[in-house]
Amino acid sequence: MSKVIKIKKGLDIKLKGAAEKVCVSADRASLFAVKPPDYVGLTPKMLLKPGEPVKVGTPLFFDKYNPEVKFTSPVAGVLKSVNRGERRRILEVVIEAGSKEEFVSLKKGDPSGMGEDDVRKAILESGLWPSLIQRPYGIIADPSLKPDFIYISGFDTAPLAPDYDLILKDEQKSFATGIEALKKLCDGKIHLGLKSGFPVASAFADLPGVEYHYFSGPHPAGNAGIQINHVRPINKGDVVWTINPQHVSLIGKLFNEGHLVPEIVVALSGSKVSKPKYYRTIAGTSISALVKGNLAGGDLKPRIISGNVLTGTRIDEDGYLGYFDSLVSVIPEGDYYEIFGWAMPGLNKFSMSKSFFSWMFPNRKWDIDTNIKGGERAFVMSGQYEKVLPMDILPVQLLKAILVEDIDRMEQLGIYEVLEEDFALCEFVCTSKIETQEILRNGLDLMRKEMS
Repeated sequence: MSKVIKIKKGLDIKLKGAAEKVCVSADRASLFAVKPPDYVGLTPKMLLKPGEPVKVGTPLFFDKYNPEVKFTSPVAGVLKSVNRGERRRILEVVIEAGSKEEFVSLKKGDPSGMGEDDVRKAILESGLWPSLIQRPYGIIADPSLKPDFIYISGFDTAPLAPDYDLILKDEQKSFATGIEALKKLCDGKIHLGLKSGFPVASAFADLPGVEYHYFSGPHPAGNAGIQINHVRPINKGDVVWTINPQHVSLIGKLFNEGHLVPEIVVALSGSKVSKPKYYRTIAGTSISALVKGNLAGGDLKPRIISGNVLTGTRIDEDGYLGYFDSLVSVIPEGDYYEIFGWAMPGLNKFSMSKSFFSWMFPNRKWDIDTNIKGGERAFVMSGQYEKVLPMDILPVQLLKAILVEDIDRMEQLGIYEVLEEDFALCEFVCTSKIETQEILRNGLDLMRKEMS
């Protein structure tokens, strides 16, 4: 085994309601959606109008500034609606599923025996290209570039995180095929980060041409950005792509089957779920197919989050699963006020510090709601961020450089190495209630604009 990289800084938030290690087929939803806001920097241009028929893999829209990058339908049926927000921004492209599955035929074969252009074209035509995320900036990978390397994190340490060993239990062949396809797109190596102390899952084992790295420690040890920082930090001018393990499997299925196969496994977790478990479903499914009749009662309403509780997106019961999400979290909605809550012993309150006596129960699982417990206040140096960010950067100084739009200072302080998920714990522990993820995204967008 390779050397284990020990992550010492961070914080594990142990929540109640972890999904049972059982995978069942979810009820088939009638509505599915592709959501442009899931993709950073995307300006969509529609190819179809409501009422037009679609197959699995039919292009729905493309990126205005990169027309090669297409976004396709996950089901066969009819394009039902294009839901828009302010300034006619496209929020959702909704498809109503039909009774018969029809597929758009694409290139089939072993990627290792295919040309680079054929592999790239097949992934672009299938709509799976947006699975590849380019660092820095966290945008959809540019098809005209070749990355220095591609990085895959094979585990997740976020609260209630899904188990990729279970998700990919029967996907050894498709995952291996996906790796062969990615090799064609990259001059450098494919890097795979795994959790130390556990047997290597069959899907991840013995992959030729893949460099393995092993990590231990608390969240955010499972973040690709944290792992890259400890393996090969990103500098100005570097191009690195990352991809979710489940999307690697989808790329493999594309070449094995000759058409898009958008079947995924999603963990439904949280204290407000009656029976938390794993569900086999279709990408972009309506969440109602998962949560209907499966939400627990209580005094507080449930908040449904597509993704984890630190970085996910709040959705309604009839909302749609995010493209990059393998987890749906349901926790209590915090809509109450506490008087002198800070002065109480706090045995039932989770705290990173020893402010409450709850620190005496390190292995306890918590039922945390969404109460903010205070309002935004002065942004001061507290040393909290440094305790949960295992990177050799100064987080508060970086955020303040972003606020004053100091480009040179942002570069010097390491903005190329981070994305919002890496600062999620900083936002969670911040006593000043600073929206660190939003500030960081504004800084990344500014850098991308200035450097383009």
